[in-house]
Amino acid sequence: MTPELTDKHAELRAALAALPGALVCFSGGVDSTLLLKVAVDALGERCFAITAVSATMAEREVADARALGAELGLGPRHHVIDSHELERPGFAQNPVDRCYMCKAELLDLARPLAARLGLPEHAIVLGTNLDDLGDHRPGLTAASERGASHPMVAARLGKAEVRALSQHLGLRTWDKPQLACLSSRFPYGTEITPDRLRRVDRFEDGLRALGFRQLRVRFHDTIARLELDASELARAFEPATRERILALGRELGFTYVAVDLGGYRTGAMNEVVKLGRRPVAG
Repeated sequence: MTPELTDKHAELRAALAALPGALVCFSGGVDSTLLLKVAVDALGERCFAITAVSATMAEREVADARALGAELGLGPRHHVIDSHELERPGFAQNPVDRCYMCKAELLDLARPLAARLGLPEHAIVLGTNLDDLGDHRPGLTAASERGASHPMVAARLGKAEVRALSQHLGLRTWDKPQLACLSSRFPYGTEITPDRLRRVDRFEDGLRALGFRQLRVRFHDTIARLELDASELARAFEPATRERILALGRELGFTYVAVDLGGYRTGAMNEVVKLGRRPVAG
């Protein structure tokens, strides 16, 4: 580990240790797992975690978050709570500020839990890293309004450093594919429903069963647009694999299955926002 990363790790641990305790918003992804690990190291039994579960969270990620909480020794200090962002007015219509509503739902669950644990609002901590600040992230506004903290941003940790530090600390998530809630698979303005979320989730699970790792299934009404890592694009066109992908898509109700030659990239649905174009449903 480089001296610079060693220093940033020490800064993160010291910042967490200075809190009266911490409630980590924990999804089981690379970022929040590192934050939870360092918080456990710094605070011991004064560290708690909250995982908000809803139809927008892939089933396999719910199971993995539970497993990771147990591996990190949280036990009953890991609070897995039902979330209902689909019931928040406007969320299902998938506006450009949808992520604001999602983060607001999470923090509106975390704040009363923190109060019951005797923790102030700033002790609710999120796994935001420095690189997250450059994308369209309305959820950061919701976090700021509710007093939550971003210790990894304060420690100046970027995504590559989060992975490197995770590997150094022996976390199995260090090379875990990038996660995002299933709502991010829908173009802004396209309605989000439990059935559509289930179809996307099942399609992504099917692709993982075929050996693909970093991927997204983007929902465009009758079309499923697949974003695969550039190194895996060619394999999708191998005859046997192509037929299995097509059969899976049709089984899940898609008339067409398209492979995006641009490959996987984070925030693909935000490209329309960044270009200043009006999102089109479907």
